[in-house]
Amino acid sequence: MAKRLFAGITLALCLLAQGIALAAQEAKQPAWAELSIEQKQILAPVSGEWDKMSAIQRKRLLGVVKRYPKMKPVEQQRIQTRLRDWSNLTPEERALARKQYEKLKELPPEKRQEVRKKWLEYQQLPEEKKAQLKKAAPAKAVPQPAPEAPKAVQEPATNRTLATPELPPGADAIKPAAN
Repeated sequence: MAKRLFAGITLALCLLAQGIALAAQEAKQPAWAELSIEQKQILAPVSGEWDKMSAIQRKRLLGVVKRYPKMKPVEQQRIQTRLRDWSNLTPEERALARKQYEKLKELPPEKRQEVRKKWLEYQQLPEEKKAQLKKAAPAKAVPQPAPEAPKAVQEPATNRTLATPELPPGADAIKPAAN
């Protein structure tokens, strides 16, 4: 009886150790220096940040790299543009993009479709009109609190996210990863 119990406990511990080892191996993603030349070329826009990224971010991007050769040139260019745009964002802009992405995910499908339609219309605008909208967006988005309002009322108004006329770069193709 004691031998069976000991054997059972030993087997359970071995299986647990194996599971932990596999989980640790999966969580570890390669450093920039360990990537292949092809991977480095595709991920070049995020090269400076790669070693600072979480394992899940690296894993997602390596998944994109795997699919990349099978993509059409237009799709490849879109990925490159979005990686470059994302890498150029400040941490605050990335946080805002993530918030907007989460809000978009919470919308019902018909509202999401409406937002996508507006986004496509926005993309068709001339660059000058886009620039005008970008300049105007922050002014409309953050209301100024009334001077006589108590501080408790003012804080929520100043902590609101900016309502920009566009989705964050890459919001519909690559899920923003936590940074």
